[in-house]
Amino acid sequence: MYCGGAAIVFILSIFMEQTTARLFRSSLGKKYVMAVSGVILLLFVIGHLIGNLQIFAHPDLINSYAHFLQNMGPGLWAVRLILLTAVVAHIWAAVELTLENRRARPEDYREKDTIQASYASRTMRISGFIVLAFILFHLAHFTLQVVNPQYQELYTQLEDGTVVHDVHSMMVSGFQNIWISGFYLIAIGLLSVHLRHGFASMFQSIGLRNRKIAGPLEKTSLGLSILYFAGNAAIPVAILAGFVS
Repeated sequence: MYCGGAAIVFILSIFMEQTTARLFRSSLGKKYVMAVSGVILLLFVIGHLIGNLQIFAHPDLINSYAHFLQNMGPGLWAVRLILLTAVVAHIWAAVELTLENRRARPEDYREKDTIQASYASRTMRISGFIVLAFILFHLAHFTLQVVNPQYQELYTQLEDGTVVHDVHSMMVSGFQNIWISGFYLIAIGLLSVHLRHGFASMFQSIGLRNRKIAGPLEKTSLGLSILYFAGNAAIPVAILAGFVS
């Protein structure tokens, strides 16, 4: 009886493995990977923005928030691993789908398709790589603190006496550099365009988009991208203007 059950489990595991492999090799499977990883990254950038907007409140608020995140221990690394997996999966699916489209699309129709495609969709790959370059710089700048090693020495004391890393001063110092702020605004602008197209395309990729929701979906994606850009842009602009110091 035990051997029979083990055999069934083994057969089922092989079946599931083969089914999963076939799914990921198919265009539909890659679109699902693109959609799921996109949702994970969308939730992260929205959460990241909400956290960063605390820069407009008392410094203790964002410093306490950063201290909480830094002391999550294994939980923080689990989140980072999920995000890294989502980024890699998103890039892999995007590259694979692009290569498939190129192989399937006749040369004669290339110019016609380009004219019909939206500006956002035609620049998704370029904007994606620019945004990726900025993310790597952003991590090196504020998270790893290798661009400005002096940030590692910034500490402050909360009202309750807890000594924490002074993230508020680090952000103000970083965005007072006009070149860094300029690069940030360009990257956020491209990411906003990327989000607008990606959010709407996600529903189409998994077969949930139809004529009834197409209009509201476009308006929602446009509104989301505008709010996202405005929220992020407000931070360096306010710091450069001296409203946050």
